[in-house]
This record gives sequence, C-alpha cells and structure tokens, in this order.
Amino acid sequence: MVLIPSGTFTMGSPSQEAEREEAEGPQHTVQMSQFFLARYPVTQAQWRAVAVMSQAERELNPSPSYFKGANNPVEQVSWYDAVEFCKRLSGYTGREYRLPTEAEWEYACRAGTTTPFLFGDTITTEVANYNGSAYADGSAGEGKGKTTPVDEFGLANAYGLSDMHGNVLEWCQDPWHGNYQGASTDGKVWIEDGDAAFRILRGGSWDIDPRTCRSAYRLRNSPVYRDTAFGFRVSCAAPRTLQ
Repeated sequence: MVLIPSGTFTMGSPSQEAEREEAEGPQHTVQMSQFFLARYPVTQAQWRAVAVMSQAERELNPSPSYFKGANNPVEQVSWYDAVEFCKRLSGYTGREYRLPTEAEWEYACRAGTTTPFLFGDTITTEVANYNGSAYADGSAGEGKGKTTPVDEFGLANAYGLSDMHGNVLEWCQDPWHGNYQGASTDGKVWIEDGDAAFRILRGGSWDIDPRTCRSAYRLRNSPVYRDTAFGFRVSCAAPRTLQ
C-alpha cells in the first residue's frame, strides 16, 4: 500500500484533450484527504489468499482468471466480488479495506500531472499494456493480447503506483453519473442521484484502445458483470496519526 498525500486537483479532462468524451466534464476542483492505495492491481496470488478467508456475504471463486499467473492481475471479477474481497480482508486484518472512490482513483493516477497519461500527451506499447492502436498523433504498436504481470514495464508515477494505464480496468466504488454536474468536491464516494445499476471502471485494459487508458476516461458496467479485462485495486483510510 502507498500513502497518497492530501491535496487538490482538477478532475476530468479539458475540452481540447484528444478523444475526450462528454462524461469527463465539466472539470472541477476536488479537495483530497490522504489515503492508502495499493501499488498494483490485486494479483491472482493475493486473490487466492483472501478467497479462502471467512465469507462475508458471498462466495468467491479462488481461481477466476482466464490468463493465469500468480503475479498477473486477477480478472473476471465483478464489482460485487471485489467488494467481498475487501470485506474479507477487512475482517482478517481489522482495518477497513474498500474500493477507491472515482475521485481517489483519478487523483492517484494523475499524481500531479494534467496530461492524458502520466507519460505525457501520448502512450505506446513500450510503457503500457493495451491493444496497440494509435492514440491521436502517436504511433501504433503491438499489443500483448493478454494481461501481463503487474509492474511488467517497471514504470511508476510520482506516487509510486504502477499499472494505472492499461492491463486491467479497475472497479471504483461510485455509481454511474453521466457527467460531473453537481459532483462532490471532497473526494468521497458520490452517491446522490447516481445510477446504482452501473458502477465505474477506470484505467483501460489489455484488449481495448489507448483512449480508454487516459487518466480521465470513465467506463460504466453492471456490477454483476465479469470480464477478462476487469480487475481492481484496494484502498484504505490513513491512520489518524498520519492525518
């Protein structure tokens, strides 16, 4: 787990960002409290360790992933599966683990940057795992065609987080809102007037185009849906002594 410092950031994408979508606006300032976020997406080895812990509300498949590998991110997990993982881990450790809020995820991903990606204005298959197609004026590359072990590329952002762009999409707490009109500005989960039939996924994945890997990109899907592109990472509050 990495301590993400408190601060403010501009959430969403500017109107001139290439391949921007209306759901990414309007941009707004968010005041963030510090919190912990996992350095990598939950791996298959971590998933198996928690899947044998005492059940909270639902059963978990100890080996759900299509692309096998102890250090590969777990995939084919629903939002409800991810929430169950967090509850089991919380019960075992005595600390409250949860999915990050959408604001926490974007703040942590950006790590002080304002460009579409932590690398700058474009992305290549040398630095992230996506389908290899070109973004904006960038060049195309060769996709891996599968997930890769976490931190395969050896690149982390300024907060020390890896795999924030590509590999697997990551579930967030929030229900879907079609845009940021009336969005909360404190970094907490935004529930009011949200559509709980859908939950948020962030970060792009191995099998889709680079525009979805942008820091501001938002995807919605049913919380019961599982896919080889869907994973997650866990968050938890910073202890009071660190506040």
